[in-house]
Amino acid sequence: MSDAVTCQPGATRRAMRTPEALAIVALSLFALRPAPSQAGGGPLGIDHEWTYDNHGIWATRYEQGLEYGVLIFEAGGAFWLGDDYDGFGHTLWQSVDASVVSEISAEVLKYSFSRARPNQNLGPDKWFQGSCCDSFPSGQVTLQASFVTPIILHYAHTEPWIWALEVLPLYDALARLKHQDHWQSDTIAGWALGTGAGYWAAQRETPVMVQILPRGLTIGFYRHF
Repeated sequence: MSDAVTCQPGATRRAMRTPEALAIVALSLFALRPAPSQAGGGPLGIDHEWTYDNHGIWATRYEQGLEYGVLIFEAGGAFWLGDDYDGFGHTLWQSVDASVVSEISAEVLKYSFSRARPNQNLGPDKWFQGSCCDSFPSGQVTLQASFVTPIILHYAHTEPWIWALEVLPLYDALARLKHQDHWQSDTIAGWALGTGAGYWAAQRETPVMVQILPRGLTIGFYRHF
C-alpha cells in the first residue's frame, strides 16, 4: 500500500490554522517564561529551576495517570475501532504512529545530549554528562503532543473546540517543571517534537503501524463481535 502524501478532499482544511497555532505558541512561551527575578540559561536563555511543587493537580499521581490514560486510550481505541479511513479509528492509528516515532526520537536525543535535570543541581547548561543525565527533551510532553496533534488536524476544521486538547501537553509541561524534572527548553523541544511527528503522521494515507501489523489486529476488534 502506498505511504505517499495524497491530496484528499479537505486536506488543506486539516492543515494547522495559523492564528490558533500562534496563539498556542504564545501562551506556551508566556507560561514557561523565566520569572523577572531569575536569570535564565540554556539554549533559549529561559531555563531556570522552579520551586518544587508536588501537591494538588500537580501531584505525580495525576501526571502519571494522564500519561497512562493517554497510552491506554490511544492504543486501545485504535485496536478497538480499527483503521476505518477518515474515521476516529484511523486518526488514533495516526496518533499511535506519531507517539512511537516521537518517543523513539526523544530517547535517542536524551542519550545523545545527556543533559542534567534541574533536580541534579548542576544548572541548565550541563550537556553531554553521560549516562547519568537524560533531561532533553521531555518524553512525557512529547507523548502528549504526538497524541493530540493528529486529532486536532483531523477535526479542527469542523470542531474548533478540539484545540482545547493542547491543554494536555501544556499541563504536562508545567507539571514537569514543578517537579524539577525538566528545564523549560526540554518541554518546548518535546512539544515541538511531538507536534512535528503528529503532523507527519496525519499526512499519511496509511499509518505505518497498520502496514506492519496483521490485518486482523488493525481492522478493529469490535467488528469481530
